[in-house]
Amino acid sequence: MVLYYSLLRRTAYDYISRKKLCRILSATALLLLTVNYAVASSVTDNFTESLQQLIDATPQGGTLSPPAGTYTGSIQIDKAITIDGRGEVTIDAGGKGSVIYLHSDGVTIKNIRLTNSGESHNDIDSGIQVHGNFNVIKNNIIDETLFGIDLGEAKNNIISNNHISSKNSVDLGMRGDSIRLWYSFDNTITHNTIIGSRDMVVWYSSNNTISHNRSSGGRYALHFMYSQGNLIEGNEYNNNSVGIFLMYSDGATLINNKITRSLGTTGMGIGMKETSDVKIINNQILYCATGIYSDVSPYQPDTVNIMEGNTIAFNGIGILFHTPWWGNIARNNIFKDNITQISVDGNGGATKNVWEHNLWDDYQGFDNNQDGIGDQPYELYSYADRIWMDRPEAKFFIGTPLLASLDFLERLAPFSEPILLLRDEQPLLSDELIDVKIDEIIDQKQDKNEDDEEVDNGEDSAPVREWGASLKALQQSIHIETEQ
Repeated sequence: MVLYYSLLRRTAYDYISRKKLCRILSATALLLLTVNYAVASSVTDNFTESLQQLIDATPQGGTLSPPAGTYTGSIQIDKAITIDGRGEVTIDAGGKGSVIYLHSDGVTIKNIRLTNSGESHNDIDSGIQVHGNFNVIKNNIIDETLFGIDLGEAKNNIISNNHISSKNSVDLGMRGDSIRLWYSFDNTITHNTIIGSRDMVVWYSSNNTISHNRSSGGRYALHFMYSQGNLIEGNEYNNNSVGIFLMYSDGATLINNKITRSLGTTGMGIGMKETSDVKIINNQILYCATGIYSDVSPYQPDTVNIMEGNTIAFNGIGILFHTPWWGNIARNNIFKDNITQISVDGNGGATKNVWEHNLWDDYQGFDNNQDGIGDQPYELYSYADRIWMDRPEAKFFIGTPLLASLDFLERLAPFSEPILLLRDEQPLLSDELIDVKIDEIIDQKQDKNEDDEEVDNGEDSAPVREWGASLKALQQSIHIETEQ
């Protein structure tokens, strides 16, 4: 009996001990999980807050190089500092708002990846929103942001060597713009690479320089509205719906740009609408639906648009005039292997414009004195090619024996009086004779801008010129970094 009682007590004790042990182990595990979660949350929150705290703690004019890692945006910058991510820092906005809001002058942001903005067009959710002057944004990767870099009422900023793309999950028309200038002046946009963003827009923004950028897979590679006196130089735009389009934007200079494969029903290399005093110099416009499109341009009285030294080749239409307009000067251009060299919508020609010393690959005249200039004028008439221009569905037959036969018969025995589109009195037979003095054109533009600056600034022009010299030095240093 005593033995039985002893065994029963030991069994009960073991059962209670095991039950207590299980409870203790369960409580311990739960405590550890709670502590680990709290620690993890604390680390993440502190890491998130630390970037803004580091920015706030950085003195005016100081440089901040955050520890490598991923930080959560959005970030506010309201003083002149330099933030250098060294290629090891990512700022993720978590799908809300813009990644960085910059409300200061004299800030430098470089070598950082900015990603995952919100998707609000009303709020212009961006990689960086810039509302300040004299800032430098360079060598950053900006991806999965609705807009790339937004400059709103911002002056004298440099945007350089950034790689920008939009939200790939959104249809092209609903994406934001790679770089957006709104009431922003005297900025330099240079050496940026843009892939898959909707447009780059320059609206109500004058005297900006946009140079040596690359853009592909977008809608408008570069779109101006009500923006005067901008310089567009050395850019490469490939496989966009439109290369460069100028709307109500006088005084633009387009030099040494290469625009290729702007296709689709409205595809064009360069377009102008009611735009005056434009210089289109030494550009290559290749494999586009339309090379150059002109609609009521030039618009202002006593102004001209100059198209000089351009290679316009392998396009559906070389130059398309929306109306029989006047005031354009086309000289020293190469027109090669375009299905139609020049076209005018509606009835009428382009004879009110100046055509001189262009090279036309379909010229059928002679050069008896071997001076490289045709002995007879180059004359272009509208024949059977009007069929597919007036009836777009007839484009299916371009290059077929049927349309070629119709064109031959029209030339042999016209059914009606053909329309003279243009006459070039001295067509070139060799591109070696093409001599475009770009420096003179640029000097004329700079002289005009300097005169305007003196008038606009009066006594305050000296500090403006002083900062202009420092800006030029900074631009040169950026160019050197790019070459290296």
